[in-house]
Amino acid sequence: MDDALNDDFLQLERFLCFSVYSVSHAFNRLYKPLLDKLGLTYPQYLVMVALWQEDDQSVSSIGEKMYLESSTLTPLLKRLEAHGFVTRKRDPKDERSVRVSLTADGKALRQKAEAIPTCILDATGLDIETAKRLNSDLRTMRDQLEAGAKKLT
Repeated sequence: MDDALNDDFLQLERFLCFSVYSVSHAFNRLYKPLLDKLGLTYPQYLVMVALWQEDDQSVSSIGEKMYLESSTLTPLLKRLEAHGFVTRKRDPKDERSVRVSLTADGKALRQKAEAIPTCILDATGLDIETAKRLNSDLRTMRDQLEAGAKKLT
């Protein structure tokens, strides 16, 4: 009998999605003490990284990059604004759109965060080329899954 037919695929260690899920939790545990020093949660950190990359973005632009709905992103942005890291203002060209910009404190926070990616890479035990390849493969898989999900709806 074929071994593939005998395999019980309903085992957690065989689920690719569970591996990704559990790795995500491990990343969050690693990031937490680093981000606590900055006063940020992981999602807030991602928004800050997006803004350090390109300041003055619309909420919808940030949401697209982070794969988040505006309704999820808005409370997160309000907390960043309350911390003094960003400002939110209506776009004068389109009153329906809200633009998010870094404050001086938000820009200064970047310097404190610069060591984080190296700490994370070191903790993975991967060399930079392997990490880049894995990141590329995961982004490709995400895009394929997104396309597959659209076909199901």
